[in-house]
Amino acid sequence: MGAAGYGYYRTVIFISMFVGYMLYYFNRKTFSFLMPSVMEEIELDKEELGLITSSQTLAYAISKFISGVLSDRISARWLFSIGLFIVGTINIAFSCSSTVMLFTVLWFVNGFGQGFGWPPCGKVLRKWFEPSQFGTWWAILCCSMNLAGSLGPIITTVLVQYYDWRVIMSVSGLICMAVAVVCLLMVKNEPSDVGLPSIQPGAKKGKGKKGGPNDESSLKDFLLSPYLWVLSAGYLVVFGVKIACTDWGQLFLMQEKGQSAMMGSSYMSALEVGGFFGSIGAGYLSDRAVARQGLGVYGNPRHGLLLMMMAGMAVSMYLFRVTITPETPEEAPLWVLALHPVSVLTGVSEKELWILILGAAFGFSSYGPIALFGVIASESAPSNFCGTSHAIVALMANVGAFIAGLPFSTIAKRYSWDTAFWVAEVSCAITTVCFFFVRNMRTKMGHVPKKMD
Repeated sequence: MGAAGYGYYRTVIFISMFVGYMLYYFNRKTFSFLMPSVMEEIELDKEELGLITSSQTLAYAISKFISGVLSDRISARWLFSIGLFIVGTINIAFSCSSTVMLFTVLWFVNGFGQGFGWPPCGKVLRKWFEPSQFGTWWAILCCSMNLAGSLGPIITTVLVQYYDWRVIMSVSGLICMAVAVVCLLMVKNEPSDVGLPSIQPGAKKGKGKKGGPNDESSLKDFLLSPYLWVLSAGYLVVFGVKIACTDWGQLFLMQEKGQSAMMGSSYMSALEVGGFFGSIGAGYLSDRAVARQGLGVYGNPRHGLLLMMMAGMAVSMYLFRVTITPETPEEAPLWVLALHPVSVLTGVSEKELWILILGAAFGFSSYGPIALFGVIASESAPSNFCGTSHAIVALMANVGAFIAGLPFSTIAKRYSWDTAFWVAEVSCAITTVCFFFVRNMRTKMGHVPKKMD
C-alpha cells in the first residue's frame, strides 16, 4: 500500500479539513456578512453590534486555547467535527432569534465552537505530513480562511437579493452539520489508524515503541522550555502589529495621510492579496530549507525566512509611515520616478500605486511569519504536546491582538496615529533583532536525551 496509501488518505483528509475549516470561517462571519439585512429587520445600534461580535471574539480566544490542550488528549477528528456541528447548530438557532441578549449568547457559543477548528488541524497535519511538507500544507490550509473571507461577502450579497437572511443562515448551518458528519468519517488522526506506519521521527527511532523517548515529554519539561516562551513573545508582537495595521491602517491613511476612503479600502485589499502569497511562500520556501537541513535540536531551518519577513514588516511599516504624506513633495522622490511609467499605463497615480505596493509588501511579510510561528510551535514540541504548544503561542497572539485594540488606539488618541504606528514599527524591529540573537538556541522543546543533545 505504501506511498499510494499515504497519498490517498492525505488527499481525502486534507480536502475534508480544507472544506470543513472554510465552513468554520464562513459561519464565523455570517453575522458580519448579513449585518445590513439583519439591521433592516431588527433595530441594532453600534454598541449592540459591538457586544454581539465581541462576545464571539472572547469565546474564540478562550476556546482555541482549551481546544489546543484537548487535541493532545482526545481524538482530533472528533474535536474538529464536534466543533463544526456546534457552529452549524448555533447558526440555525441564531436564525430563529430576534433579541440582542439571545444574539449575544448564541454568538458567544458560536465563538466557543469556532475554537475547536484549527488546533485539531495542526495536530492531524503533523501526523500525516513529513517535516519537509508540513509548512506548505499548513499554509495552504490557512488559505481556506482567505477563500471564505473573499467569497463570503459576494455569495451572501447575491443570495440576500432572493432569500431572507434567516434562510441563508439556517441553510449555512445545515451544510455545516452535514460536512461535520463527513469530516468525522473521512478524517483520520494518524496513519496507524488505517494500518500505515507512523511518519513521526520519534516513532522511527524510539525502539519501535509508539511515544518512544525521542517522541514524547513530560508537561513540566515542555513548559520549562525557554524556546516556547521566546516563540510566544515573538508571536505576540508580530500578530499585534499585523492586527494594528489591518484594523487601523485605513483610518491612518484617511485621517492623517489625506487619502480617500476608496484608497483606504484598496490598501486593505492589497494587504490581503499580499498576505495570501506570503502564507504560501513562507510555507513552501521554509519547507525547502527543512528538506535541505533537517530539523535538529538547536536552531530551526525556518528561522532565516522568518527573520527576513519580520524585517520586511518593519521596513514596509517605516516606508508607509514616512513616505506617504498629505501634500505633494516639491522634489519627486525616487519611488515616484520609478512608478511613473506604470502610472501612465494604468491611469493610477504614483502615490496610489505606492500605497498599494506597500500594502501588498506588508501583507506578504506579516502573514508569512504568522504561518511560520504556528508551524514552528507545532513541529518543535513533543508529539504529545504539539496541540498545547500551538494553543499557548496562539493565546499570546490574542494578547497581542488585544493590545492592538484599545491600548493602541489610546496612544493614537493622546498623541497621533503616526506615533502609534511608530511604536508598532519600533516594537517589530526590536523583536526582530532579539530573535536574530537567539536564532541558534535549543529549539527542541521538552526532554531531549543526552545522545540527541
